[in-house]
Amino acid sequence: MTDLNRDAAGLEEAIWERIDAAALEAAAARLTARRFLEVDGPYGLGLTSIESGPETRITDGEQPAENGEAAAVVGSRSLPVPMLQQACAMSVRRVEGHRQLSLPLDLRPVEDAAEAVARSEEHMIYHGVPQLGLDGLTTVDGRAIVPCGDWNDLSRALADVLTAVNKLDDNGFAGPYALALAPARYNALFRRFECSDMLQVDHLRRLCEAGLYKAPVQGGVVVDPRVGNLTVGQDLRVGFSANDGVHLKLFVSESLVLLLDEPGAVCTLEPEGG
Repeated sequence: MTDLNRDAAGLEEAIWERIDAAALEAAAARLTARRFLEVDGPYGLGLTSIESGPETRITDGEQPAENGEAAAVVGSRSLPVPMLQQACAMSVRRVEGHRQLSLPLDLRPVEDAAEAVARSEEHMIYHGVPQLGLDGLTTVDGRAIVPCGDWNDLSRALADVLTAVNKLDDNGFAGPYALALAPARYNALFRRFECSDMLQVDHLRRLCEAGLYKAPVQGGVVVDPRVGNLTVGQDLRVGFSANDGVHLKLFVSESLVLLLDEPGAVCTLEPEGG
């Protein structure tokens, strides 16, 4: 039995290919951070932790020596690689209707589950998982911060993003930059400058050459991709868990962690007044 247990489902490879394609397409439509961060892997489901940062040496004077000189202790920080998983179910009768009568195969449950996993991945990357000691792009210590005002003022959006870019430039990160924005701020960019045919969004895309994205954040975040990478254990896959005679019980899962090497490559745009 493999970790996905797909052989036990009794489905032809052609059906699994359609299930996989539906899951990947649904997830890709929700994912933004993967479009501007470096992705490392996949290394497999067995990757449960990863070393982060330089090794630390504890000198002899920081530990007691009972019999003569104490040996030095050298170690590094380890980050957990969380697994994200969402269960779903496909009707046995509908699957058989597809196989025997060529009726349409209903893949909506798989698509919904893949979207749920994608939303969790986005939240983890941008906000971290405090319970596991994991930082996100908008929460990591050492990031730059710029207050952002009311973007109904046509000039304020560009001014805020320029301030953020200048802070990253001062930190030694010259881009290209990616800009992820809260939906309301992203949508507000589809207006024309006065006496001009250029939309605000087009102007900012020239400044942020690594892309402009609608993301699950408050305010926004400007990122130089050198901030770190996404280390993937198991990339998004669909597995089988059981058949109760009514439903094929499936699951969509993946495992990954955001490795933040350079917090100074991030500047959050934080709404004034919280």
